[in-house]
Amino acid sequence: MLRKFSFIILLALGSCSSYNFKQAEMAQNVTATTVTVKGINNFRNVAGITNSQGKTLKDSLIYRSADLSALKPKRFSAFTNLGIKTVIDLRTDAEVAQKPDVIPPGVQYLRLAAFEDKGDQLNQARTLVLKGKVNSTDANNRMLAFYRGYVTEKPDVIKTIIHQVLDSDAPVLYHCTAGKDRTGIITALVLKVLRFDDSVIFNEYLTSNNQRKNLINKRLRKTNNFHFIFPKMDIGVLEKLSWIETAYLQAAFDEIESKYGSVDNYIHTVLGISEAKRQVYIDRFTY
Repeated sequence: MLRKFSFIILLALGSCSSYNFKQAEMAQNVTATTVTVKGINNFRNVAGITNSQGKTLKDSLIYRSADLSALKPKRFSAFTNLGIKTVIDLRTDAEVAQKPDVIPPGVQYLRLAAFEDKGDQLNQARTLVLKGKVNSTDANNRMLAFYRGYVTEKPDVIKTIIHQVLDSDAPVLYHCTAGKDRTGIITALVLKVLRFDDSVIFNEYLTSNNQRKNLINKRLRKTNNFHFIFPKMDIGVLEKLSWIETAYLQAAFDEIESKYGSVDNYIHTVLGISEAKRQVYIDRFTY
């Protein structure tokens, strides 16, 4: 009884934490269609968005999500009814080993990691966070560095991913772990190829915050309530790593412009897409 009472006291003390969470950036006028398949988070059909030339992205061709590790066989029909024939997993070997995708029969699975976790950096970073060795400023800088590196570290892999999406003759789903960072970058590059405006691209990108809002807020409240377990941890780090920000995606675009002169030049030289081929893609994916 005493042990139970002590735990309640600790929980109450933890719940009194005064950390003030910041307001995350949210997408406005969301047009993407949320796809509800139990076991898959942040799942949506990238469609319905229109560029300044009046071209609208066609429905049910491009899908993005978090990982498929919790997809149950009884949900396979809900997934396959979408017509998805290829799943592209953007995660590292370590992430896949920890939570492998559950893939319905008849669906092609490809793992294409443009970022590899050399030396188990992710787990090392988690340990540093719990010990209070990383603050929110460090986390912000790490996120900016990750976005810069993702688009340039393994350009051949990025090229393969983009071509797998744009050259497929059936709907494609690509994902990472949360479906927000690597998945967000790939979506942004696909939309760049299809000549969508930055305002539209960033709004689609931020939609992950809208879709994950309840999940993130629940996680942050829980962490705040139980902060006494890891009192040195900066909760602001978890907050930074949970949400996405326009500054992150902008860092990727800035890195492309710095190294390749422009996003268009990156599309031509790195992705190997000529203007003629680009127009083919635009005609196919928009109306």
